[in-house]
Amino acid sequence: MIGFYKNCINIIFFFISISAVAQFTVAGKVVAEIGGAPIEYAEIYIISLGKSTIADASGNYEFSNIPAGNYEFAIFNMEYEVLKKNLTISENTILNFELKLLGEQLSEVVITKRKEEIFALRSLKQVEGTAIYAGKKSEVVMMDNLTTNTATNNARQIYAQVVGLNIYENNDGGLQLNIGGRGLNPNRTANFNTRQNGYDISADVLGYPESYYTPPADAISEIEVVRGAASLQYGTQFGGLINFKLKEPNKNKKIELVSRQSLGSYELFNSFNSISGTVGKVGYYVYYNYKTGKDFRPNSQFDSHNAYAHIDYSFSEATKIAFEMSYLDYLAQQAGGLTDKQFEEDPTFSNRTRNWFKVAWKLYSLRLDHSFSKKTDFSLNLFALDAARKSVGFRENRVSQEDNVEEPRELISGKFKNWGAEARLLTRYTLFNKENTILFGGKYYQSNNSERQGPGTVGSGADFSFAAEEFPNYTRQSDFTFPNLNVAFFGENIFNINSKLSVTPGFRFEYIKTKSEGEYKNIILDLAGNPILNETLTDNRDFSRAFMLFGVGLAYKATKAVEVYGNVSLNYRSVTFNDIRVVSPTFVVDPNITDENGFTFDLGARGRFGKYVSYDVGGFFLSYNNRLGVIGRAGSINPYERFRTNIGDAITYGLESFIDWNLLETFNGGTNFRLNAFVNLAYTESEYISSKEENVAGKQVEFIPKINLKTGLHFGYKNFLGSLQYTYLSEQFTDATNAERDFSDQSGIKGEIPAYDILDLSLSYSFSRFKIESGINNVLDNSYFTRRATGYPGPGILPSQPRTWYATFQVKI
Repeated sequence: MIGFYKNCINIIFFFISISAVAQFTVAGKVVAEIGGAPIEYAEIYIISLGKSTIADASGNYEFSNIPAGNYEFAIFNMEYEVLKKNLTISENTILNFELKLLGEQLSEVVITKRKEEIFALRSLKQVEGTAIYAGKKSEVVMMDNLTTNTATNNARQIYAQVVGLNIYENNDGGLQLNIGGRGLNPNRTANFNTRQNGYDISADVLGYPESYYTPPADAISEIEVVRGAASLQYGTQFGGLINFKLKEPNKNKKIELVSRQSLGSYELFNSFNSISGTVGKVGYYVYYNYKTGKDFRPNSQFDSHNAYAHIDYSFSEATKIAFEMSYLDYLAQQAGGLTDKQFEEDPTFSNRTRNWFKVAWKLYSLRLDHSFSKKTDFSLNLFALDAARKSVGFRENRVSQEDNVEEPRELISGKFKNWGAEARLLTRYTLFNKENTILFGGKYYQSNNSERQGPGTVGSGADFSFAAEEFPNYTRQSDFTFPNLNVAFFGENIFNINSKLSVTPGFRFEYIKTKSEGEYKNIILDLAGNPILNETLTDNRDFSRAFMLFGVGLAYKATKAVEVYGNVSLNYRSVTFNDIRVVSPTFVVDPNITDENGFTFDLGARGRFGKYVSYDVGGFFLSYNNRLGVIGRAGSINPYERFRTNIGDAITYGLESFIDWNLLETFNGGTNFRLNAFVNLAYTESEYISSKEENVAGKQVEFIPKINLKTGLHFGYKNFLGSLQYTYLSEQFTDATNAERDFSDQSGIKGEIPAYDILDLSLSYSFSRFKIESGINNVLDNSYFTRRATGYPGPGILPSQPRTWYATFQVKI
C-alpha cells in the first residue's frame, strides 16, 4: 500500500510539472430584458463544470477559478424564462444576462421540469463551501424533486436513486433511519458518519456511532451521500458520509408559514409546521413535528415530538454566524420478534406486551463562516449532544417463550454527553500558472457516556426505573462510563492538471483514546434459581491508538456529457463499547475483540446527455480486515451459541448503476406532461477470504443481496405529479456461516432473509397555496421482512408492513 501511494505522488508531480491553462473570474449582473431592473436571487449555472451561484439582491454574481474554455451557462428564476448561452472564456470576463418575463403562472410540473433541464439529480460539485468532493462517488437526493411518502420518512422511496443501499424497515413512522450498503450492517446507520448541516448527530461517533435521531423528511432540502472515500474528511468509517441539509431561511420573505397535516393507516397522524424568513441581516427557520400511530401488529405504538430552530446573522457578505438546536423525544412500544414458523403462520402475531423504547435527543451547533478573500474560506463548527436512550422489556433468545409477567424486565439505560469542534480552511492558489484548491482541517471530539444494565420493574407500562434492590440476583447487571477522546487532522488538494483532468490526494491523522470504567455482576444460579455465586467485578480498560489514512481521487471530464471518476481510500472502524460491555442473552462477545481496517476503491462514469438522460455507472471493491460479525458455534455452556468476534478478512465488489431517462423530452419536448423512467441496479459479490473460525472461509458476507433493484416512473401533467416505484432485493444472509432458515429454531435470529419485492405509488396535486398528497405503500400487499434483530426491538424476525395508505394536506402562506 505504501508503494501504491508513492507511485500516486510521483504521478501527481509529473502532471503538475507540465504546462497548464490559467483560470479566470467571471462576474456580472442578471437583469430583466424590459426595463433593466435587477433580478434578485437568480440562479446561475455553468453546466459543464457543475458550478452554480446565486445572485444577490442587486442581481450581481461572481464565479472564480474558471479555466479557459467553452462553457454553457444557464440562468434560472421562477418568474422568467430560462436563458442558456454558450460562451468562450479566455480572460477575466464581465457577463450580464437579460431574462424575458414569463407571461403566465407556471405549474409545479413545469417549474420542476425547468430546473431539471439545468441540473437533474446531481452529484456534489468539486468544491462546496469548505469541503472537497472531487473524484468521489457522491449522490444528492433533492427532496423537492420527489413525490414520495414524507409523512413516514419512507426510506426506500426517499433513497430510491442512491445506488446499492440496504434498508431495514422499523414500522415506527420513520423515526429511525436504518441504511447500509456494500455489506455494512444497516442497523441505525452505524457504518456511516451521519451529520445534519455538517455536524455529527449520532450517539458517539467512535464509541457508539448509532443514529437514534433522524430529521423529518418534510424539513430536509437535500441529502448528501458520499461513499467510502469520505473517510478523509469526515471520519474513518467504511460506509462514508450521510449529511442531512435542512431547509434554510426564506431569503425573499420576512415570514413564510408551511403547515402539513397527514393521516394514514393504523392511526397514523403526522403534523409538520414551520415558519421561516429573513429580516434585515437575520434569517430564521423553525419547525415542530408531532407524530403518533401504531403498527399493524398488537403491542406496538409510537409518539414523537421533534423541534428545530435555526437563526443566523450576516455581519457582512464575508462573515456569517448561525446557531441551531434540535430536540427529539419519542416513546415506542415494541411488539418483539418472531420465529420463522410464527412469521409464516401469522406475521401479525406478538407475544411481547412489556417492551418499550424511549429516546431523548438534544443537539446544539454554533457555526462561523468567513471569507478572508475571494480565494480563501474558513468555517468553524462547535457542536454538542445531550441525549439518552432507554429500553425495557423481555428479550430472551427463545422468541416463542411466553413472557412471565411476574419476572423483572431487562432495562438498559444509556446517556450520551459529548461535544466537539471542527475547523476547515479552504484556499485557492496558483502553481505553474494554474489555480488549485487545498483544504486543511482539524477536529476535536470528547465524550463522557454511560450505560447501565440491570433489572427493570415487573409492570407492563413504560417504566424505565431500575429494580436492583428488589431483584439482587438478576444475572445481567453492569454499570459503566466511557470517557472517549478523538483528535483528527486532515487535508486534501485538488491539482487541476488541465481543464479536464484533476488529481486529489488526501490524508487523515487520527488519535483515538477509548476508556471504560465500571463494574459488572458475575452471578451463578442453581437449578432452583438460588445464587451459588454473586460477586461484583471491576473492568477498567484504556486503549489508545494513532494512525494515518491516505487516499487519492481522480476526475476526468472526457466530454460535456461524461465525467470519469475514481478514488481509493483507507478505512478504519474502532470497536464500540456496545461491542464489548453490554451483556446479551442472544450472543456471547469475544473478550479479545479488536478494531477493523481496510480500504475502498471506486471507479465510474457519470453525466447527462442533454435534457434526456442522466446517469452514474461504476464499480467498487471493498477490502475489510478483522471484520466484526456473529457466527453460530458450540458453546461452553449451551450446546449452541451466537458468538460475536472478529470473524476474518472479507472482500466485497460489484457494479452499481443509476440511469434516469426523460422520455417525453426525448420524443416530444415542450409539453405540460412529465414522464421519466429510472433504473437503480446494484449487483454485488462477496467472500470471506480467511477466517480463524470454522465454516466461514469462502462464505458470502452477511447483509448483501446480490441483486438490489429499484426502478419506476415519475409522471405528471401540469400541477398533478406521481411516482410508481418497484423494489426487489434478492436473498441475503445474516451471519458469516450463511446459515439457512430453520423452522424448528426458537430464536428467530438464525437464517437468511428471503428475497422480497415491493410496489409503491405516490401522487400529489398543487393549487394556489395548497397541496394534496396521497399514496399507497406495498400496493401488492406482499408479506416480507428485512431484518432479524439480535436485541431490541426483537430478538427475532421483524415483519414489514402490509399494504398501507397515507394522505397529506399542505398550505403555504
